[in-house]
Amino acid sequence: MISVVVIPAHDEGTTVGDVVRRARQHAPVIVVDDGSTDGTAAAARAAGAEVLTHARRRGKAQALRTGVAAARARGATHVVTLDADGQHHPDDVPALLAAAGPRTLVMGTRPLGSDELPAGRAEAIVVAGFFVNWASGLRLADTQSGFRVYPMTLFDEVPAYRGGFVFETEVLLGAVARGWLVREVPVRALRRAGSRSRFRPIVDGAAIGVHLAGRSLARTASEAGAAVGEVAALVSRTRARERHAMMLEGASPYAGGLGWGFMIGVMAGRCAGGRLAWWWRHPRRRRATAAATAALGLPAVLPLLVLSALAGHRLPMARALVAALYSQERLDAQAATPVVAVKTLWTRS
Repeated sequence: MISVVVIPAHDEGTTVGDVVRRARQHAPVIVVDDGSTDGTAAAARAAGAEVLTHARRRGKAQALRTGVAAARARGATHVVTLDADGQHHPDDVPALLAAAGPRTLVMGTRPLGSDELPAGRAEAIVVAGFFVNWASGLRLADTQSGFRVYPMTLFDEVPAYRGGFVFETEVLLGAVARGWLVREVPVRALRRAGSRSRFRPIVDGAAIGVHLAGRSLARTASEAGAAVGEVAALVSRTRARERHAMMLEGASPYAGGLGWGFMIGVMAGRCAGGRLAWWWRHPRRRRATAAATAALGLPAVLPLLVLSALAGHRLPMARALVAALYSQERLDAQAATPVVAVKTLWTRS
């Protein structure tokens, strides 16, 4: 395995040097300076990174594309991506690389209950993760983490056209759709050492939301088609003959008597009740209900999350609504694509 660390950076001159020095202990580092004006490139270069520069700011997605292309040109088989603002701990890189494997995307999963994440960010990650998991069939805990290990072959197979922060969600969903394995590795969540997050709650959150809405609608249509197929199977001729045979068998002791017609009705009622109970307990119906209620809750939840981010402190009502509507357990389904949790050597407090 030949790994290269790629760090997109925009105006992170106060933090990028320390991040580079730590990351270089594990792999060569390429920093993509995305139109910075504060000496980011000089700080990264002084810390030992190879620096590529965008003359103007082009966004995180293009910075990652530039870094991945440079890593490929240098013979890398795997790319580790992490942020320049100090929120990712470079000493967790070996744990992520140890989890890498064939056709495997490795995700660094942050403890979302940590106070190190900005106000409202953890709740927004849970909401986005709910719809990513609904759209993909996964059960990932942190779908928005940018601390990842990408095999270079993934970018040959998965086209990604979106810009900004949507790129990482697009790549994740595209990989899953093509049968890639996803592994989650717990990583530390550090308080940002930089001035502020580059994630814009309204603009970037809306862009991710639009992308997820399309993928969620596609999953909903797929689920609806499968449900129609299962209902059609219930009323097929074969099933109908089986039900009629069961009703006749149940009413046979009363054949020739006045109770025979009544018992036929009783058996028919039992069959209908059994079908309704089966459908009510069916995981497909439960998942669809969870997704529908989660979507209906967005007009109430999203303004609270934006307000929380702008105010800089967590709102109890927002946390309560997110916990009630967007818990991954509500989807109540095994992952359609394998997801593996890998332990690291450190212990969460």
